[in-house]
Amino acid sequence: MLLVIGNVFFHAQTNNAEKNIPEKRTYKELEDEFYKALPGDTNRTKSIAGSYLKKAKSEKNMTQIAEGYVMIHFEEDLPNALKYLDSLQRITRNSKENIYPARIYLLRGNLYLKTNNLQAALNNYILGLKYAKEKGNKRQIAMAHTSIAYLNNYIGKHAETVKVLKHYAYDADYMNQDEKNSLKLNLADAYIEINKMDSAYALIQEGLLDSKKNKDVYRYYQNLGLLGYYHLHLKNYQKAINGLLKCEKYFFTKNNGSKRNHNYTLLYLGKSYAGLQEKEKAAELFRKIDSLVLKTNYIYPELRDVYTYLIDYYKENNDKEKQLYYVDRFLKVDQVLDSQFRYISRELPRRYDTPELQQEKDDITNELTKRKSLFYIVLSLLLISHLLFINVYFKYKKSEKNYKKIAQDLIQSVNENRVGKNNDREMNKEISSEPLVSESPENPEDKTSRTISEDIARNILHELEIFESKDQFLNKGITLGSLAKKIKTNSKYLSEIINTYKGKNFATYLNDLRIDYAISRLANDKKFRSYKIPFIAEELGYNNEQAFTLAFKKRTGTPLSVYLKEIENMSLD
Repeated sequence: MLLVIGNVFFHAQTNNAEKNIPEKRTYKELEDEFYKALPGDTNRTKSIAGSYLKKAKSEKNMTQIAEGYVMIHFEEDLPNALKYLDSLQRITRNSKENIYPARIYLLRGNLYLKTNNLQAALNNYILGLKYAKEKGNKRQIAMAHTSIAYLNNYIGKHAETVKVLKHYAYDADYMNQDEKNSLKLNLADAYIEINKMDSAYALIQEGLLDSKKNKDVYRYYQNLGLLGYYHLHLKNYQKAINGLLKCEKYFFTKNNGSKRNHNYTLLYLGKSYAGLQEKEKAAELFRKIDSLVLKTNYIYPELRDVYTYLIDYYKENNDKEKQLYYVDRFLKVDQVLDSQFRYISRELPRRYDTPELQQEKDDITNELTKRKSLFYIVLSLLLISHLLFINVYFKYKKSEKNYKKIAQDLIQSVNENRVGKNNDREMNKEISSEPLVSESPENPEDKTSRTISEDIARNILHELEIFESKDQFLNKGITLGSLAKKIKTNSKYLSEIINTYKGKNFATYLNDLRIDYAISRLANDKKFRSYKIPFIAEELGYNNEQAFTLAFKKRTGTPLSVYLKEIENMSLD
């Protein structure tokens, strides 16, 4: 019996080997095999891509060589993958196909996103969008828009993400079904973030039923994992765990899952166990996440929750060594996340939102031009601008009087020594000082979470007093992380103390200190007042004049120019 089975196996292998000769399979067959392979089956996909590229090169077919480079780059590490895309760029430099060069930049963007380089990902998506628009390629425009929408989701702009994904999932007939399925999966996730739970649940159920019907096992478990997050969000912890355990078994078997699948399955499981107060299980899962992060360097915002939980867990168990270890891990991850968040938050509006709005405006203008004559457009614009001018003029005259009154009150307050560094002044009201915790009869544990001891809270407040009294807030580049490091605590503790005892977040706290200092010094120091605004802004720790003037108006309710003018007027009087 064994001999018969052996012979059958031998013939099967022989036939299969003959089939797998690159020249015997068409490019279409190889492509279908490649793209239908399960995610994580690297050996198989790499073999297929190699066969495809070898066949194309042997036939000197440049179009198929390009496709071979695309296929094989998916299975390589970052340096090699980039080399294949560089080769793709070289051979398609003079291509007449309208997918180039946008395709290269979009692929690079995906590659950098996969390897957690969000800055490089955004830069490439912006370029991909630019070239896709130049060639009028709707699908590539859609790919760029949705990729950028995921970055918007990363920085918390979930509503904007929903708007983009919803449009392309339902209103773009040039997107294929697999692409629409992926969009709906991500749309359901974004719906959960904005608390549209019914909409999220409907999409998840649709995904589960459709993937089961089409025997798409991978997509089924993706939707099942999202259902776990849905239940976690509703605090149905046991329901979440029941589904997520199945996902864990699938995604961690034979590398079925991606880094994202692995991390988020463990994250949602850990949070669910934490919700049930099963602390040991939660801590074990979060330790596994830390191991994955160390191995893959896959960093995402929710890692802050992972490390703060582990820090508190080991603090509660009086394990100082592990507590210190996870504090160090938290600070390293937080630094990366902070850098990524600041870059994406700054660059997305400047390089994407503003051009898109301009494009939208241009499209509307073009449509109007087709419908109406130039005369009516010009007349309408003149009328609108005239009305706006009148409206702005009367608003300006009304607000000018109010601005002067606020500025005069501020100067009067300075003269009466009612503005100090630790004041918490309400807009348009008399400035009043708020006592520090040391002067309050309240127990610190009534105001802060149990994770912060009274001694630590008192020490942080003492360090903040020094920070304020020595005008250290005037230094440039101060961040929550850098200040926490300076006063030998962590960002979470410092943020909580500032929120609780100062009644504001860190950014507001820092701005208020600087502006209150500016109010007083500008009124009292004629030489300082004579400096140019950019120099004053730099002296106060701001990166530019605009940041300072915006912060001044937000804090005081009056523009800086009005305040300076009123100081001069009152000085003359």
